[in-house]
Amino acid sequence: MRIRSLGVIDDAVVELSPGFTAVTGETGAGKTMVVTSLGLLLGGRADPALVRIGAKNAVVEGRVAVPAGSGAVARAEEAGAELEDGVLLVSRTVSAEGRSRAHLGGRSVPVGVLAELADELVAVHGQTDQQGLLKLGRQRQALDRYAGDAVAAPLAKYATVYKRLKAVSGELDEITTRARERAQEADLLRFGLDEIAAVEPRAGEDVELSDEASRLGHAEALASAAAAAHAALAGNPEDPEGVDATTLVGGAARALDAVRAHDPALATLAERIGEVQILLTDVAAELAGYADDLDADPLRLSAVEERRAALTQLTRKYGADGEGTAGVLAWAETSAARLLELDGDDERIDELSAERESLRGELGALAQELTSARTEAASRFAAAVTGELASLAMPHARVSFDIRQNETAAGDGVEVDGRTVACGPSGVDEVELLLAPHPGAPPRPIAKGASGGELSRVMLAVEVVFAGTDPVPTYLFDEVDAGVGGKAAVEIGRRLAKLAKTAQVVVVTHLPQVAAFADRQLLVEKTNDGTVTRSGVTVLEGEDRVRELSRMLAGQEDSETARAHAEELLEAARADA
Repeated sequence: MRIRSLGVIDDAVVELSPGFTAVTGETGAGKTMVVTSLGLLLGGRADPALVRIGAKNAVVEGRVAVPAGSGAVARAEEAGAELEDGVLLVSRTVSAEGRSRAHLGGRSVPVGVLAELADELVAVHGQTDQQGLLKLGRQRQALDRYAGDAVAAPLAKYATVYKRLKAVSGELDEITTRARERAQEADLLRFGLDEIAAVEPRAGEDVELSDEASRLGHAEALASAAAAAHAALAGNPEDPEGVDATTLVGGAARALDAVRAHDPALATLAERIGEVQILLTDVAAELAGYADDLDADPLRLSAVEERRAALTQLTRKYGADGEGTAGVLAWAETSAARLLELDGDDERIDELSAERESLRGELGALAQELTSARTEAASRFAAAVTGELASLAMPHARVSFDIRQNETAAGDGVEVDGRTVACGPSGVDEVELLLAPHPGAPPRPIAKGASGGELSRVMLAVEVVFAGTDPVPTYLFDEVDAGVGGKAAVEIGRRLAKLAKTAQVVVVTHLPQVAAFADRQLLVEKTNDGTVTRSGVTVLEGEDRVRELSRMLAGQEDSETARAHAEELLEAARADA
């Protein structure tokens, strides 16, 4: 995979050919626009400050050559992107308001897709990365990356067990620290369940009792109404002259029966009257039975009201609004299940404690496996980086790793080799990169024992080692040669040129010794017309490249001495190639 071209702010186009490209220019000339633009193309954070004042947006476009079947092609095609002759078009637009849009192969995609492609396409390194290398966590990550599957496999298992251990420990702590609150909750639930059990409510009982209380409370009125209705339908034996509905309907039925044979319509009406007569008779009989069964029992009414009061008290305490006894019974069912859970705390504590100890033992074994894998990889990694430093004008420097564990109180960590050590999500190891810059010097942490120039070369050596074990197609170095000069700068240029034989290398540099080894040199210059400042990019060849190297050497493009030195650097670089 190779970056072929990069269109940046103000329509400047940077052609990035395979091999070694050096980007130079005076301080403040905007060389980092290449780094910033690549960062945007690779899913970096969009900063509206990148948009020129008065402009609506800033646009970055890139053309990336990718071979068929690569991981980048698979992910791009999954996102709907299309390739043209093995070239992937990538663009990013940043508005003045801070909104950002990304396009991949002619298809709009989330910015996160570009970030997923970043690891496949470009490795970007600058002075910030050098400072990051000073952090112990980054040093451990570098070692793990170099070790590959030898560490990745046990680390994945370790991470799974560690996550489960944290979950089990959290639940155990929650149960034990809240023991008092849980006991109080259990007592309240137990009291409520006992209160409900004492009353023994039934679903719908409150509705039944309400109906019965209403009937008992109005027994006399109901009996009187039923008797009056019965008399109206069936007659009153004490009033032989009275007219009742049954007698009247019977007379109507007899009248029609005498002539129904002469007209079907009248026959139909006669049948309907017969039905009415039967219905009146049935209703009258039921009214008579209702009145006989109705009993105005004050004792029963008192018992019903007492029962209703008990149910109402339960409903107010434990039932949801409008649910009555059904709500009380639902609360009792839920609370009984919760009480079983709370009453089982002791049993659960034993289970969790046993699982925690088992997980600690398993985690300790995996941690030991991780430590062994890291120790073995550290020896190879240190030897490889030391070998690279020899070609970077540090022939006597030695790099090593200090892999250590921090002991902790029993119960707070895991046991490794008979010691209880602190553990974290990445294992029990603290990994620190040590540097002995010359014979007789004790190995010291690079954060304390390396100068700026030495740190730059260690960083470059680490990347070169990675290039041999976990290569990426393009490397972008942003002034990683800071603090370096003289012979060391020449060696850095030579090593970058060697790296460019197997990968595309782009370097933003102030050092002529580094730029001279590049296959191609780009000059970034700023121009100002009084209103707008623009950055332009020029490909330097022949005399123009000699002049730029002279400026970088002596600050004077036309100095004969500087020109001679520049030509000497170029000639040495060509001979070395």
